[in-house]
Formats: sequence, C-alpha cells, structure tokens
Amino acid sequence: MRVSAADVIRQVLTENELEFTESEPGVFSADLPGERKLKTTVSLTVGAQAVQVHAFVARHPDENHAAVYRWLLERNLKMYGVAFAVDHLGDIHLDGRVPLHAITPGEVDRLLGAVLEYADSSFNTILELGFASSIRREYDWRVARGESTRNLDAFKGWLEPR
Repeated sequence: MRVSAADVIRQVLTENELEFTESEPGVFSADLPGERKLKTTVSLTVGAQAVQVHAFVARHPDENHAAVYRWLLERNLKMYGVAFAVDHLGDIHLDGRVPLHAITPGEVDRLLGAVLEYADSSFNTILELGFASSIRREYDWRVARGESTRNLDAFKGWLEPR
C-alpha cells in the first residue's frame, strides 16, 4: 500500500505533538516552538510533484539591508532542505521544495528541524544587523523609565554601556 505525502506529514506532525491545521487536503500549517524566535509557523503544501516548505522568519530590516541579505546568502551555503529568501516587501522567509518520492517520516522530521534551527539560530543576528537602532531606542526608553529590560537580554553585550 502506497502512503501519500500528506499522510506522512500528518503522521509526523501528530507524533511530534505539534498543533497543526490542514486548511485543505495536503495544505498544512504548524507552529514550531523556539527559544530566540519563540514561534515559527511553517507551511507544508503537497503539490503534484513536490512538497513546498515555507516559513516566515522576520519582517524587512529597518536598516543595514545589504549586510542582512549578505549574511543570509552566506548562511544559505551551509543549509539543508530550505534556504533564506526575500519577498517583494523585503520580508525574510525560509523556503524549499522536496520531491514527493523523498517524503518519508525521517525526511519530514529533518525538514521541520531545519526550519526550526535556521529560524531560531538566525533570529537574533537578523535583529542585531537589521534593527539595531530600534533595539537601542527600546532599551534606552526602558532604562529611562525604570522598566525591565529582560526581553532584551540577548543583546546585552552591545546595548549596555561599558
């Protein structure tokens, strides 16, 4: 009996206890829990020839666009299954396509792991490169008002005065 790619994806999402929706047959959306980027929503769409994997990572950078996009392209050289992409607005995504014949439980698990790892491990660097001025303003505003800066702890190294 041949198992469809949609059945395999459904099985992996269920076995990993990931909450997901299937908006129509073969079109899945699931939230992957992270540490730096608290949640990455990934979509898996079964097509006629391949499964498309897509995840939003960050909105378009406020500044330093060339450095952000260069960093992403350099990361692409070391990645598995998905690559960073930029849409017409400059928003950053992970995108990939896998042939239907390659869709196995192990491969779906690897793809989900890759999306989670790349989105989560790159998130703070993207913020540092593309949103440093906004982060600095937020930090200064919080310090001036005696507010907690706990949610900015990841950036302490370059935010706090030496």
